[in-house]
Amino acid sequence: MAMSAPAPLTEPRSIVILSSDAEASTALENELSPLAQLVFALDADALHVILESSTPNLMLADLDSISSDRRQAEAFVAAICGRYPQTPVIALTRSRSVARGVRSLGIRAALVGPVDPDRLIEEVTSVLDGKAPEVLLSGRRSLGHLIGVSEPMQRVYDTILRLADSSGTVLIRGESGSGKELAARAIVSLGRRATKPFISLNCAALPETLIETELFGHERGAYTGADRSRPGHIELAHTGTLFLDEIATLTLALQSKLLRVLEDREVRRIGASSARSIDFRLITATNEDLEELVRVGRFREDLYYRINVVPLDLPPLREREGDIPLLLDHYLKHFCAQENVDVKQIEPEALEILEEYNWPGNVRELENLVQRLVLLVTGPRIAPKNLPKNVLYTTTAQHEAMLIPEEGLDFEKELERIEGAYLRAAIRRTDGRKAEAGKLLKLTPRQMKYLCKKHGL
Repeated sequence: MAMSAPAPLTEPRSIVILSSDAEASTALENELSPLAQLVFALDADALHVILESSTPNLMLADLDSISSDRRQAEAFVAAICGRYPQTPVIALTRSRSVARGVRSLGIRAALVGPVDPDRLIEEVTSVLDGKAPEVLLSGRRSLGHLIGVSEPMQRVYDTILRLADSSGTVLIRGESGSGKELAARAIVSLGRRATKPFISLNCAALPETLIETELFGHERGAYTGADRSRPGHIELAHTGTLFLDEIATLTLALQSKLLRVLEDREVRRIGASSARSIDFRLITATNEDLEELVRVGRFREDLYYRINVVPLDLPPLREREGDIPLLLDHYLKHFCAQENVDVKQIEPEALEILEEYNWPGNVRELENLVQRLVLLVTGPRIAPKNLPKNVLYTTTAQHEAMLIPEEGLDFEKELERIEGAYLRAAIRRTDGRKAEAGKLLKLTPRQMKYLCKKHGL
């Protein structure tokens, strides 16, 4: 019997990683070693040696290892792409401005650190499997009043479009200010209940004594001061949509009553002898960990399963890469038109600061900031000096913009001040033991003695 020829050996896939950061290289090795053979280059010279002798399936370039200067990083990427066009490149950097600058140079992706491991693996796998890159510009720039072109927002748009025509209960989760009510309104506006009532209630905005009557309504004489009958929000949402924001703040007693409404599709006003049939779609939202609240007994498990039929997670603004310039442009035009002033421009340095800011208040914080800048900045351009201190002090770009004040500084005196501060801190940490403090600062005994004498320590 003839023997079949052995299958040809498949050449293993390979990734070359450029990074001088040992910690980052170890992290990349842990994540990517199951996907391909990894070859590491510590600098550009070593990288060229590797690329001249082989053609890896992918190159990962830690641009911060090359330079912190955007122009130098762009020049390096342009040179690599021009010299080795057959090798796809994924750039890694902690600078949004660097990432923004190199994206147009023909690379596969530019990821801003700290990089989500799942996102990294997704990008790497896409290249190794030969998939064509997604063209982000073909995605939506907005949906309803939601604005953004980032990949996380594209996923949100896709989910909303799938949910719009259904009647399923939706649970929207996201940090405060991330646009949960805007997402709820987008779902409704695209569905068959678009022309029906949309009733919104923030459960955290009302005291416990009022929330029940706001939800369920009351009959005349149900309690002191109830001089007329009044429908609640649930009843007002009949044939339409009820949106309950911050649902986790409802008491257990109100959770029980809401659950009964969802099960029976009937609502009973406070003081009423009979219930009314009700037809509505429920959309809820929260920024809390409902699973943990269920575990500790602060949220009913049966209600949790009733409302968590279709989840929709909204990303925080800090994870929406590329959306901040778009949002700034939108709000600048909106508020400048509202105040009847010429549209102001954001200087590149100010934009970089805003892109590096963490935005704990998300889109709502950005919107409020733009309104404040439109009102307070008298000139046509918004510069770093116009930004609030809390924004400046929490960004790395702030240090570049504010390191040297406009009036200048005495460089020698500044160095002497920093030198003295380090000495005092080291001596305090070692409980006054100067020899130990010198070791902490990697100083010889002679250097330590000289500096202590110089600073009177």
